[in-house]
Amino acid sequence: MRSKITYIVLSAVLVVYFFLAGTRGWYLLREGTPLTVAFGVAVLVLPAIGIWFLWHTTAFARAASALARELDAEGGLPVDELERTPSGRIDRDSADAVFRRRKAETEAAPEDWRSWFRLAVAYHDARDTPRARKAMQQAIRLRRAAG
Repeated sequence: MRSKITYIVLSAVLVVYFFLAGTRGWYLLREGTPLTVAFGVAVLVLPAIGIWFLWHTTAFARAASALARELDAEGGLPVDELERTPSGRIDRDSADAVFRRRKAETEAAPEDWRSWFRLAVAYHDARDTPRARKAMQQAIRLRRAAG
């Protein structure tokens, strides 16, 4: 819940920033000189990119949460079986062993969104965030295709 609150607060701060930057860009455009128009366009591009990124990130997080809720209702969420170091960090060898099992499960059933979801969690536990995101995107695509 704490991460959800943090995400909402940071998103709200970003929206305020986008609004402020957008109004400054609009003021620059209204000046009408070639230099201020160029700066105004440049200033307006940044909030547009930011809004696009925030929208897609939020949509991804909502879709992944929906999959987690559905998998939880089915009793299929991956169980935390990872060993931890004394400081509480995930043991790398333990994460690698779980990852190998999840990868084999996904290779055996490549059209099952559930296996892709569990593979994404294993990638995340192994600290491979880019691959975790791609695996979760695949799980989302497969779930949407299944109806």
